Amino acid sequence: MVLGPTASGKSDLAVRLAKTFNGEVVSADSRQVYRGMDIGTGTITKKEMQRIPHHLLSVASPKKIFDVAQWKKKADAAIAGIIRRGKLPIVCGGTGLYIKALIENIAYPDVPPDWKLRVALEKKTTKQLFALLKKLDPARAQAIDQHNPRRLIRAIEIVKNTGKAVPEKNIKPIYDTLLLGVKKSDAELKKRIHARLLARMKKGMVKEAKKLHEGGLSWKRMEQLGLEYKYLALFLQKKMDKRAMTETLETKIGQYAKRQMTWFRAMHTIVWIASEKEAENKTKKFLDGRIRKRNPCYAKIA
Repeated sequence: MVLGPTASGKSDLAVRLAKTFNGEVVSADSRQVYRGMDIGTGTITKKEMQRIPHHLLSVASPKKIFDVAQWKKKADAAIAGIIRRGKLPIVCGGTGLYIKALIENIAYPDVPPDWKLRVALEKKTTKQLFALLKKLDPARAQAIDQHNPRRLIRAIEIVKNTGKAVPEKNIKPIYDTLLLGVKKSDAELKKRIHARLLARMKKGMVKEAKKLHEGGLSWKRMEQLGLEYKYLALFLQKKMDKRAMTETLETKIGQYAKRQMTWFRAMHTIVWIASEKEAENKTKKFLDGRIRKRNPCYAKIA
């Protein structure tokens, strides 16, 4: 599994490992699952994939909430298919909640959308939503991104409709996992975030957001999708100018990267790597160890 903060170079590394070890990539990004949001989320392009199959990209409508339970179900199915083809599943992403759900095999209750509740919750501020979740489910509140309203709403929705804390860990982990963390200095990551944002602006990020709205995505929903789309929505509604949008967005992305690293540092099994060569060596050693066990039941994730 390849993980790390936004703009750290995870996708490129995952492709290199897939080419070296005959693998396919499974995306663990909570916004790249949505269709029509490729530029804003920095989704890997067909050219950058270098013919390596990628899974769980653009699989859901941005008009609807796609939660961790739905992602895990699809991820498990994708991984099973990759293994059947005799290839190596390489999970790549920066959404800590998704990664945790997969490696710990967390069972989430299957709760359908409660539209009446969602309408009521959407009237609350992000701070109010977090306070409510903290009251209902302190453990979940401790692990969630408290700045993400759509995740807060979904977590509250599950608790309200089941009367139980979420998630419930009642299944044994099924994957033998190597967690590779992409390590960048604060200064280098800041530089990469800046360059990446400018490149996406030049590529047509504003035009993409405008197209999403013209296709029926409300400004409110776009703002709920967070980061790039929140500030693109505000800009397109003329609530802030382009310079303010770009500067604010760069700051918010940097803050998001720090939150990602806070999450990852709590995962003590991560092997932090500083180069692609180091990642290859760690992966080879890991796979060699699995082969020596001569157990065909092992599911291997790099």
